[in-house]
Amino acid sequence: MREVVIKALLVDPSNNTPVVLLKDRASRRAMPIWIGEPEAMSIAFGLQSEEFPRPLTHVLMARLIEGLKASVDRVIIKSCEDATYYASVLLRDVNGELHEYDARASDSLALSLRSGCPIFVAEDVFDDSAIESPFADEDEFHEFVESDLDLDVFRKLSGGSGRGDSAREET
Repeated sequence: MREVVIKALLVDPSNNTPVVLLKDRASRRAMPIWIGEPEAMSIAFGLQSEEFPRPLTHVLMARLIEGLKASVDRVIIKSCEDATYYASVLLRDVNGELHEYDARASDSLALSLRSGCPIFVAEDVFDDSAIESPFADEDEFHEFVESDLDLDVFRKLSGGSGRGDSAREET
């Protein structure tokens, strides 16, 4: 498993679709996931630590989990099938037992921002989807994202077409 962090939320200019960029903590590699607009809005608010006037779904989920005296232990992007990412949310209950729930990658990422839990990607999924990023440090990374990032390169290398949680909107 690779631990990643959400480093950027972008818009693919070719089709106006949101893309979340996950960066490996231990290397210069990064992995894009094309996501839906509602999840992008939730992730954007989570990245900025802002609250919407009414609780968004992921805020509500985090509050429900906390209210049940459970916690989000971690989220894992486990597989990619037919260009769609599959994830799990692992919850730790009041007795310390771990429970795994199937989830969309974008929902998992939005929930991780609300709970502060780590994000992991299965090694084979990361190896198949990520590319080496041309930045050596955080300043170069931000400059790269803001001015040089070519999402077409990511799309070609990851097999994504840019229509939600990789290539397809999950239903």
